[in-house]
Amino acid sequence: MADRRLQVFHAVAKHLSFTKAAEALFMTQPAVTSQIKQLEEHFNTRLFDRARGRITLTPAGHLALEYAQRILETSAELDARLHAMGDSISGTLLIGASTTIADYLLPQVLGNYKARFPGVVPQLLVANSELVQQRVAERSLDIGFIESGSHFAALAMDICCEDELQVVCAPHHALATLRAIPPDRLVNYPNISRESGSGTREVIDTYLRHHGVQPDSLQRVMELGSPEALKGVVATGLGFSIMSCATVVNEVRLGQLVQIPLEPRLIRNMSVVYPKERIHSPLVSSFIDFARQALGQAPSQA
Repeated sequence: MADRRLQVFHAVAKHLSFTKAAEALFMTQPAVTSQIKQLEEHFNTRLFDRARGRITLTPAGHLALEYAQRILETSAELDARLHAMGDSISGTLLIGASTTIADYLLPQVLGNYKARFPGVVPQLLVANSELVQQRVAERSLDIGFIESGSHFAALAMDICCEDELQVVCAPHHALATLRAIPPDRLVNYPNISRESGSGTREVIDTYLRHHGVQPDSLQRVMELGSPEALKGVVATGLGFSIMSCATVVNEVRLGQLVQIPLEPRLIRNMSVVYPKERIHSPLVSSFIDFARQALGQAPSQA
């Protein structure tokens, strides 16, 4: 509903990067540049200073950002109210999800939701939990599914389900014969972990600290950005990893990997995050409720 140029300006102002704004808005960088140029011509003033490959807001840009934020929030509320007057649920639903959730939990949810509401067109961005939260806070995504708690004040968070993380290794690895593993024993073996910024990495590091093990004391030999990459390397016997049980079901069944519970167990919450607004569109509200039910837990406000 709001002027697209304001949406583009808001994204560039928040990122202070044309490239990152283009990625967040699913646009090309030349298109973003063109929208900003049109807006500057409309107001007959520069909104950004460009020097040495960096951009900063001008005084006019700071003022424009203040108003753009209010206009976009008002526009979102108007859009929600008008859609609420209709009977059908349809439209584009912009979803972000961390890798584990996107690959192993959401596909069936999305398929079943689409079957129930054919007029909805879901678009899924797969990224780590930190980036998903940023995009939702910037309103370039409607909702996000993450593997850790949210620290964004602008976001509300509801727990969807629980997920257990266990040690995963090759069948011939020294840990494979154990029935349970205390966290302090992990420092004796090479570790393959998720990248910094990953929700899984954050949960694991917090668990280790809570049980007296500094994450830096692990023998990290590799950091990888996806569960699939982790499984492939772990299967070679190079080291162990700590992964969601949901990600290794097939490999364990086929005998390619072994999973061993930690002692005490490591259980995390999977959560959905969305902007703190008084009113949400029927589309967003219905998908949040549908996903909560499908993922197996009643809502629990965090």
